[in-house]
Amino acid sequence: MALRRFTLALMALLLSPVLLAQELIANMSAGPPTGRYAFASSSPRTLPELLKGPGQGEPAQPVGHWFLPPGTERGPAVVLIHGSGGIYDAMLDYWPKQFNAAGIAVLSVDSFGPRGVRSTAEDQSAVPFSADVADAFAALKLVASHPRVDPARIAVMGFSRGGITAWRTAVQRIAASQQLPNGLRFAAHVPVYSGGCSGVFRLVVKLDTFSKAPMLWVHGDADDYTPIGACRDYAERIGKAGTPVEFVTIEGAMHKFDQDDTRRFNVRGAQRTLEACPLELDIDAMVMVDRNTGHRVSGEAIQAVNRQLCSAVGANVQGDRAARDKAAQAILAFFRKTLGSR
Repeated sequence: MALRRFTLALMALLLSPVLLAQELIANMSAGPPTGRYAFASSSPRTLPELLKGPGQGEPAQPVGHWFLPPGTERGPAVVLIHGSGGIYDAMLDYWPKQFNAAGIAVLSVDSFGPRGVRSTAEDQSAVPFSADVADAFAALKLVASHPRVDPARIAVMGFSRGGITAWRTAVQRIAASQQLPNGLRFAAHVPVYSGGCSGVFRLVVKLDTFSKAPMLWVHGDADDYTPIGACRDYAERIGKAGTPVEFVTIEGAMHKFDQDDTRRFNVRGAQRTLEACPLELDIDAMVMVDRNTGHRVSGEAIQAVNRQLCSAVGANVQGDRAARDKAAQAILAFFRKTLGSR
């Protein structure tokens, strides 16, 4: 299976009109305002492996779709991270147009295609979650090297599974482990209909767990894939620990409300996490705990709790253009405050 994935990833790179990582950096200032670029990353298999530092796991070359706004001035940028369905229409059209019009450069990252994976909806282990985080930090370094980008004004915005990356990149211990140059960090974090708000991906929140970079959470209240209640609760806890947090509820919006297709689809094999799941990871001690009791949970007990209280299969997705526009207004207003965009 590993050999097959490597072969597919290699084929994807050979067949795609991308530039090699070393050529990308050399040609950034002279290159076109839009284009597809491969850049160096890795695929750490677990969070502990990610925490060992950059370059853990198999080497990878995710592809970034670059959209540079008109002009010559130096300005802000945003890195977009997709969800379980892989890169999709809105990341290549709607969001770049919205942000470019506000003077914000965009790098939409495709983490799955170059790894030979189309979707992880039915098997989230096909690409490790920590690989998404590694890609996000690699993308941050890449975007920060562009002469039209102010390195102090780069945000990350993630959708669903990518929403986990959007808030995990704000975790102090994770960011420090990546040994970024000159104190480089994301200036703002935007999880959109985020996953990981309950269950094994949620981290215990302490006073120093998250950075002080502002967060904006955007979520539909009709979402049955990643229910809003768990995310609202988690965002509130992060805010109480000292991170500036805003939460925007999009009424009537379902999961993936920003996609172009407005038909409703039932993703029967989709794995979702239930709001009642009590599992949380203490990233300092690297142990799983029951948030209701504070007691440590390990081994077979984690699997039992996960089966009984945490996991379910099947959910709906539906695009909603009015909801998407409302979300865009809130995000653009947030970026004006945090990135100084127009």
